[in-house]
Amino acid sequence: MEQVPTSILCAERCHLGEGPTYDAATDTAWWFDILESRLFEARLASRQVRVHRLGRMASALARVDAERQLVVAEDGLYVRSIADGSMTLYRPLEADNLVTRSNDARVHPSGTIWISTMGRKAEAGAGSVYALHNGELSRLFANITIPNAICFSVDGALGYFADTAKNELYRIALDPVTGLPRGAPEVLLRHRGVGGLDGAVVDADGQIWNARWAGGCVDVYSPQGEHLRCLHVPARQPSCPAFVGPDLSRLLVTSAWQDMDAAARAADPDHGRTFVLDVAARGRPEPDVRLANP
Repeated sequence: MEQVPTSILCAERCHLGEGPTYDAATDTAWWFDILESRLFEARLASRQVRVHRLGRMASALARVDAERQLVVAEDGLYVRSIADGSMTLYRPLEADNLVTRSNDARVHPSGTIWISTMGRKAEAGAGSVYALHNGELSRLFANITIPNAICFSVDGALGYFADTAKNELYRIALDPVTGLPRGAPEVLLRHRGVGGLDGAVVDADGQIWNARWAGGCVDVYSPQGEHLRCLHVPARQPSCPAFVGPDLSRLLVTSAWQDMDAAARAADPDHGRTFVLDVAARGRPEPDVRLANP
């Protein structure tokens, strides 16, 4: 396992840290504590962190423009004002299904956003992957237990997602103009050994950076599924990575203490904290989500 320079961005522990993203225009990182209904905002230059209480579980966000964000929450998609934190329902998302909540999400280069849901207790087959394209929300894939690792190739012609319960990462051909599937998913790789495939992001060279839940690391894979690197994270349950910083050369990684008893937490002193790793790689700016055609 590779050791790289690592620092704690936020020492506040997340019960279930998830959904990191980075706004390069303001040098601000955002992430969630899903189970505690909290949104974290970190100014990277000053390392000042604010915590926003949302009143509902949420798991991911995307920048709409300089004033607004799209927040993916347990019952719907909300437009959030950055200035005052007010949230307005944009589209319901399985609002009538009390079994599920939102989980992973990422924006395709076209501005289409893929979003996943899963059972609150990881019920088998309860999860789905959706796409919000031109203001319309449609289900792409169903009967997934823990859909994670949503990310896209640099040219937008490929999409990836995982089922953590099966430890399989899938690849699917996409229309690069719309971000919608052109075929059926195929298994790109199966993880064997300790831990499970969790959140992921693609770098500027097309490599897939995947947080390994319960493995204490981030794995890097080629677009062909070859394992290239394994970087140590100082928490047993890293959950999702995002490239951050002015040159997008650092990796923010969230973590969690979900399902860890007192002994497990004591053995993992940095559980639930949020880290920044110097990874000798270069990420890509996150695209803005497009809510509808201009």
